[in-house]
Amino acid sequence: MQDILREIGMIARALDSISNIEFKEFDLTKGQYLYLVRICENPGIIQEKLAELIKVDRTTTARAIKKLEMNGFIEKKDDEQNKKIKKLFPTEKGNQVYPFIKRENDHSNNVALSGFSEEEARTILQLLQRIRKNVEVDWEFVKKGNKRIY
Repeated sequence: MQDILREIGMIARALDSISNIEFKEFDLTKGQYLYLVRICENPGIIQEKLAELIKVDRTTTARAIKKLEMNGFIEKKDDEQNKKIKKLFPTEKGNQVYPFIKRENDHSNNVALSGFSEEEARTILQLLQRIRKNVEVDWEFVKKGNKRIY
């Protein structure tokens, strides 16, 4: 059963590679599309929450946000109550690219689940969500500077 995470990793890398190639025409590279999608789906999200959603550190998120902002996909706006807080919003350009990214995601889901029944697909989703929740416990632990014992 050790190979489950390898399989998940291979699937994730293959899909990421496909997306990076297909989104190159939009100047979206190195997983930036992940950030753009989450910002389009959660307009006004703050950087810290975005990092949590994608499960990456704040530095990686900051770099992606900077590139997306420089390329005109997103913009930062001050929070009305607290000017130190910057909220992230898609620009018109970001909103125009979002449907293409969404279609690619839907297509990839259909390809990945080809030959599976609806019930099997639901079961896969439920099992993967359980795996993610298990891993999140370690992710939170390590993110806070702790070391896992193995």
